[in-house]
Amino acid sequence: MARAVSDRPGRPGGAGPAAGPGPRKRRRPRLRARGPTPGGTARHRWKAWAFALAAVVIVGVTAWALLGSTLLVVRSVRVTGTGGEISAAQVDSAARVAHGQPLIWVNTGAIARRVSRLTLVQSARVSKDWPTTVVISVQLRTPVFALAVPRGYALVDRFGVTLHVLARRPAGLPVLTLRSDTRSLRGSPAVRAAATVLAELPRRVAGQVRGVTAGGPNDVSVTLANGAVVVWGGTDRARVKARELTVLMHRHARLYDVSGTGTALTKG
Repeated sequence: MARAVSDRPGRPGGAGPAAGPGPRKRRRPRLRARGPTPGGTARHRWKAWAFALAAVVIVGVTAWALLGSTLLVVRSVRVTGTGGEISAAQVDSAARVAHGQPLIWVNTGAIARRVSRLTLVQSARVSKDWPTTVVISVQLRTPVFALAVPRGYALVDRFGVTLHVLARRPAGLPVLTLRSDTRSLRGSPAVRAAATVLAELPRRVAGQVRGVTAGGPNDVSVTLANGAVVVWGGTDRARVKARELTVLMHRHARLYDVSGTGTALTKG
């Protein structure tokens, strides 16, 4: 019999026909980024315009409410801190707050400066109580000394400001004597030092003070009700001086000197 002859080469080792290159793998097509559609672009633009318009409306309404409307204007002035020496009406008159003015335009610093020019006012603070009120808080001056003047006795605070002049010596205030040449009491370092010393004295001693003498900011002494004199010096070492004076007071002397560092002494 005739044998069929194959024209295909056999596999190595004689195991059947040789394998071909096999089927080719197909490459997946690359996905291209899709750009915005005309409809999406229009929606984004519409949202942007809507937000911009809303912002303009909000800013316009706010500006109108603050500057142009009658909703946020000054309708009242509230004064706190006044007493028997000065009334709220006096403070209000000095403040000169313009009623009907938009509250945002109110110059609180200028109002505080005008109120502070009142003799009896030590300091003033002005704030805005929205929506329609200006608040003025004042701190009044407190007399600390009685100073002999041609017309009687002037009541003087710790800054050297004369508050009142009385025909007679007031009870409860020590008489101030200045040995230095002081052209003006206001802002005098000697007056300020004398007031500070009064606050530094032990409570037991402070209640007995009848007079204060100041030759300068570092030369202050006080006279007690029994005639004894306490030489305090300057305002330094206040706590140490107070402790030393408390110990020395047990000796019932006529003079107590705590002005020097480590040299407290008594006489008489």
